[in-house]
Amino acid sequence: MKFRKVSAAVAVVLTVGLAASACGKNDDDKGSGGSGGGKKITIGIKVDQPGLGQKLPSGEYAGFDVDVARYVAKALGYKTNQIVWKEAKSADRETMLERGDVDFIAASYSITDEREAKVDFAGPYLLAHQDVLVRADEKHINDPKDLNSKKLCSVTGSTSAQNIKKELAPKAQLQEYGGYSECLTGLENKAVDALTTDDSILAGYAAQKEFQGKFKLAGFKMTNENYGIGVKKGSDLKDKINDALKKMVEDKSWDKAVQDNFGPANYKNEPAPAIGDVKK
Repeated sequence: MKFRKVSAAVAVVLTVGLAASACGKNDDDKGSGGSGGGKKITIGIKVDQPGLGQKLPSGEYAGFDVDVARYVAKALGYKTNQIVWKEAKSADRETMLERGDVDFIAASYSITDEREAKVDFAGPYLLAHQDVLVRADEKHINDPKDLNSKKLCSVTGSTSAQNIKKELAPKAQLQEYGGYSECLTGLENKAVDALTTDDSILAGYAAQKEFQGKFKLAGFKMTNENYGIGVKKGSDLKDKINDALKKMVEDKSWDKAVQDNFGPANYKNEPAPAIGDVKK
């Protein structure tokens, strides 16, 4: 009987020890707040925006936002294989940060007063503008007002085309499609005359191999879109990410990322913005 009692006690101790060990391992795998080691960091990105954030058929991720996120993660102490990528749809970004689903988000995330009430932003790291994409041989759209009576395409639910119709070209004929790829096909086939959204997004699409040389950016710069990296309200990651973004500009990695992702579209990007300089 004594032997059985001792054996049972040992079994309990071993079970508790193994459970504690397993819990410790899981904790090490969680996102961290910036310390690397054996931990993981979870980053929110877009997965369907060529040039910015796109999941490739190979399973790899590519784009300017992805390059910025990788650089920041490395500066925080993480290797590439310690990054967990997570799709961050526009409507879900604040909720993902508030719930702690991701450590930070780099997903064409414009800094606005409304968003800053819910989350904090590092950056900005890119100043984009609302623009229009037209066919390369287009000669009659040289000003936003020239969009009057033209077929203007945007994605269903987007405010970009509505902004133009309300403020600049009230007679523009809005054509809403399910995605930017459909708008591009319509533009190529002359079903529409122009496509509007952020110039960085337009450049990303125009830089794709199948579209190179077919389109051009009009260069209208109708709004300022300050892309920032979103973090949970009060997170100490904000200052660390800002330091990483400064270094990325200083060592020219930022310039390389712009050229790699937007170069084929002849995107006339703004210089890298200073940290905290949000253009209204």
